[in-house]
Amino acid sequence: MAKNDDEKTSKKDKVDEETEKDATLTDIPGIGPGIAAKLEAAGIYDLMGLAVMSPSALSELAGVGEAVARKAIQASRGMMKLGFSDGIEFAKKREDVLYITTGSKNLNGLLGGRGIETKALTEAYGAFGSGKSQLGFTLAVNAQLPKEQGGANGKAVVIDTEGTFRPERIRQIAEGMGANPEKVLKNILVARAFNSDHQILLIDKINELIKEGEPIRLVIIDSLTAHFRAEFAGRGQLADRQQKLNRYLHNLMKMAEQHNLAVYLTNQVMANPGMMFGDPTTPIGGNILGHASTFRMYLRRGKQGSRVAKLIDSPNLPDNETVFFVTEKGVKDEEE
Repeated sequence: MAKNDDEKTSKKDKVDEETEKDATLTDIPGIGPGIAAKLEAAGIYDLMGLAVMSPSALSELAGVGEAVARKAIQASRGMMKLGFSDGIEFAKKREDVLYITTGSKNLNGLLGGRGIETKALTEAYGAFGSGKSQLGFTLAVNAQLPKEQGGANGKAVVIDTEGTFRPERIRQIAEGMGANPEKVLKNILVARAFNSDHQILLIDKINELIKEGEPIRLVIIDSLTAHFRAEFAGRGQLADRQQKLNRYLHNLMKMAEQHNLAVYLTNQVMANPGMMFGDPTTPIGGNILGHASTFRMYLRRGKQGSRVAKLIDSPNLPDNETVFFVTEKGVKDEEE
């Protein structure tokens, strides 16, 4: 009897999962093709995007009454099952998390053993030349590897805010691992962001690409804070900058969770003048970025051409540090 009940439960869960995955905006009462097109133009492509809206925002955006908007939001929440789940159910959802190798066993070990993970924001901050961008290049190549080789079998997106992306470097890393450089470059989608608004808009573009069927598994933002720092100068604009940055980070977190992709952020640093002893290097972005990042690493130059990575924050790992090298073949454990 108990066995039959278990079978029924698992079948029901499977049906619910399939319904959740297959449902589109037009399956919601009151949302026709015209309203769905308006929502998609505003960057809302799925039930989750609709479920987290307020009735007034939906009413204004779609040109419908608040009663219709409320009913549509409630229906999407019902289909998405946005309530609580027990720890076992949550653990099952975590089973589809993917890992992308950094190329270094030491660095993978620092991050839990397998590299950076999907459904998470991994931030690396450090001074110029500490290896932040080089780690990003290596991850962009490794994301394309099959899962059994430490990849995610998908494409990478690079949002370049400082003009640091170099195709020749990607070719070099690809050749070093015996891959076809042109094929590897074809699977990396690059956009140069010219200001913070453009940088924010590109998140909507990534959602569009995923909707069109692009198998994106990694988003690299190099660097996250450059434009925010340049455009909001001085203490008087600090609150506005942090508010805008906070909204952007929440959109990144939502995207990572919804589409099961990894987000790798590089961040600039400044010297803290109030620091009397120890390393005065402080990341830009303050507590807002500190709380948003799932994993936070501080990179710096070490002895004899090495780089040192220190894990500053993580939900499940102890603070620790390790050594890696930036080589012609990308990030490795040993110098060539």
